[in-house]
Amino acid sequence: MSSSTQPRPLRRALVAACAALAGVLVAACGSGGSGGSGSGAAGGGPVHIKVWAWYPDFKQVVDEFNKSHKDVQVDWVQAGVGQDEYTKPKTALKAGQGATDVVMLEFQELPTIQLTKGLLDIGKYGANEDKDKYVPWAWNQVSDGDHVYAIPVDGGPMAMLYREDIFTKFKLKVPTTWDEFKQEAAKLHAADPKAYMTDFRSDESAAGWLQGLMWQAGSRPYTYSASKLPNIGIKLNDDGAKKVYDYWGDLVKNKLVDTASYATTDFHNGLSSGKYATYLAAGWGPGHLSSVAKKTVGKWRAAPLPQWTAGGNAEGDWGGSTFAVTTQTKNPKQATQVARELLGTSEAAWKIGIDQAYLFPLATPILTGSYFQNKKYDFFGGQQVNKIFGPAANTIGTFDWSPFQDYAYNTRTGEVGKALQGQTPWSSVADNIQRQVTGYASKQGFKVSQ
Repeated sequence: MSSSTQPRPLRRALVAACAALAGVLVAACGSGGSGGSGSGAAGGGPVHIKVWAWYPDFKQVVDEFNKSHKDVQVDWVQAGVGQDEYTKPKTALKAGQGATDVVMLEFQELPTIQLTKGLLDIGKYGANEDKDKYVPWAWNQVSDGDHVYAIPVDGGPMAMLYREDIFTKFKLKVPTTWDEFKQEAAKLHAADPKAYMTDFRSDESAAGWLQGLMWQAGSRPYTYSASKLPNIGIKLNDDGAKKVYDYWGDLVKNKLVDTASYATTDFHNGLSSGKYATYLAAGWGPGHLSSVAKKTVGKWRAAPLPQWTAGGNAEGDWGGSTFAVTTQTKNPKQATQVARELLGTSEAAWKIGIDQAYLFPLATPILTGSYFQNKKYDFFGGQQVNKIFGPAANTIGTFDWSPFQDYAYNTRTGEVGKALQGQTPWSSVADNIQRQVTGYASKQGFKVSQ
């Protein structure tokens, strides 16, 4: 879920962590120590577990947990959003003190913190029992064999939100393939030069969006496992990545899509004014859209993401969050319980998450449950949009993140920006990124295979 239903911010590279990364690789091959956050209660009272998280309306979820648990209680701290929050545990873990017990982390952040031995293997405290409760691709991202480093919470399977009134006005076909998407984009722009099928975002806030589209196209940029360090496979210029760059580069060159930065007033106005006919969104996107385009209530509908092959069902994910336990906790058993059960498969907690925060559940009992699947949304004309996003979550393939995701995202943002400005041909973007990221990884002590 995006922070406060806003687009997920790019995680900027942490210079200090990068400088020390080569040394961390050596340390990562050894055994991790355990510090202590000091959040556990002494004596016979309940154990208090401190949690850092930014989920909207999270207090209600915490209250629900505390009401139903007597031996363990959650003390929630809103420690910042995105990188503002991530800097705190990274700094505390490096210092050896001051970290929280449980921390909310996005999937792509897990390898970086795991590399520093900052995340507890909660598989030792019963987390493996939850494996079958979550969609497989999400569980694979938080585990390494029997080692479990986080509990999945929410995700962002992608679909297409579109303005039904605009499609009707210009007699557009709801595209089922990317070829049809391009054809309808040309038709719309020819009929109204001020209108675009969508917006191609290149700024930092769009990093996850573009990665999700590449994921759908079959791109698998990394082969990574903590148990096989320092080995890592890097292929940022595979066929799937090049396909996506070429496709969107062609739309940009022919002015069939807008190029406004994502989290800006211009972009949000475009969603409200009818400048954009579609919004390629994550599972949390309906909540974001309804918050920034309130005047368009009832005009939007959801449809599956266009496919590269007619009749296909390939999917990608944009964003997603987990609960991880830090190695500084003094109460690993209770902290693991909190990570597993704060949302977990609790229908009461998830009702809050779904209704108040537009969280997209990765727990299978909630994802396939009638409340989530049958929920109607007034903003989408009463459509049960989760029946579009739900099946998408079940067709997402496996995917590995890298321990230097910030650097890779920053590099891609720079290279795509150059292509947008005409400084670099789109055909060279993927190779340029591959060269820079592999060079960086090698300098940090990784053994890179391409």
